[in-house]
Amino acid sequence: MSQFIQVILSGLATGSIYALAAVGFTLVWQAARTVNFAQGEFVMLPAFFVLAAIKFLGLGFVPALFIGLIASIIVMGLLFQRVIVRPLQNQTQSLNLIIATMALSLFLKESVKTFYSGQASPFPSMFPDTSTTILGAAISIQDVCIVVAALAVVYCLTLFLDKTRTGRAMQASAQNPAVAEILGVDVKRMTLYTFLINAALAAFASFLISPIYLAKFSNGEVLSLAAFIAAIIGGFNSIRGAVAGGILLGLLDNITATYITASYRAALPLALLIAFILLRPEGLFGKAEGRKV
Repeated sequence: MSQFIQVILSGLATGSIYALAAVGFTLVWQAARTVNFAQGEFVMLPAFFVLAAIKFLGLGFVPALFIGLIASIIVMGLLFQRVIVRPLQNQTQSLNLIIATMALSLFLKESVKTFYSGQASPFPSMFPDTSTTILGAAISIQDVCIVVAALAVVYCLTLFLDKTRTGRAMQASAQNPAVAEILGVDVKRMTLYTFLINAALAAFASFLISPIYLAKFSNGEVLSLAAFIAAIIGGFNSIRGAVAGGILLGLLDNITATYITASYRAALPLALLIAFILLRPEGLFGKAEGRKV
C-alpha cells in the first residue's frame, strides 16, 4: 500500500508538469490553429535562462527566477509570435508554420548545447526536498508542492479565461476571429496575450521539472512528445482535457514502470495515442470541429 501511494503521488507530480506543457499546445492551437512542436524546448529553455542569470550575472536564485520568467515571456511569447507565427499564420500552406516550429525546436536545443553546456546541470528547487510519512509511505514534500502549484496555476488560468473580460475576449478571438473583430475585440492583441501566457506556463513547468530531472538540453524531446500525446488524449481544443490527459499519462507511466516493466514505459504513450486516434479522435473532453472545404 505504501509503495502504491508513492507511485500515485509521483505520477501526479509528473502528470501535472505534462499538463502544463499540454495546456500550452492547446493555447497555441486555439490562437494560431497550428501545432507548436517546439513546446518541449519551451519548457527546457527557461531553466537555462535562470542558470545563466546565476552564473554570469551573479544573481541569487529568486531574482534569477524572475529574470528567467521575463526572458521566457519575451523570447517564447513575444518574439515567437511576432517573428515566426504572425508572418506564416496567414499563408495558404499551413504546413509551413508547423515546419517552422520543428526548425525552432532544433535551433533552441542545439543553441543551448553549444552556448551553455551539453551536460546535465543541477537546478535549485523552489520547494523543500524532504519527505514525510503518511500511512507508512514516504511522501515527498516536493512532489506534493508540484501537484498543488501546477493545478493552482491551471485553475487560475481557467478562472481568468472564464471570468474576466480579457479572458472571454481571448476565447472569442480563438473561436471566431472575424466575428470577434466585428464586435470590437482587438484580435491581434488577444492572440499575443495567448502566446505570452503559454510562455509563462512553459517557464513555470521548467522551474518545476528541472530540479527533478536536471537541466538538460535534451529535456524537450521527452516533454514535447508526452505533452503532445496528453493534449490529444484530453482533447486538443480543451484546456481541462489537456490537464486530464497530462495527469492520466503521468499516472499510467509510473504505474507501468513500477508494476509491469520499465521496458514498456516509452511504448505506453504511443499505444494510448493510437488508441485515441482510432476510437475517440476528439479526446476525452474535446469537441469535434467541422471545417468547410
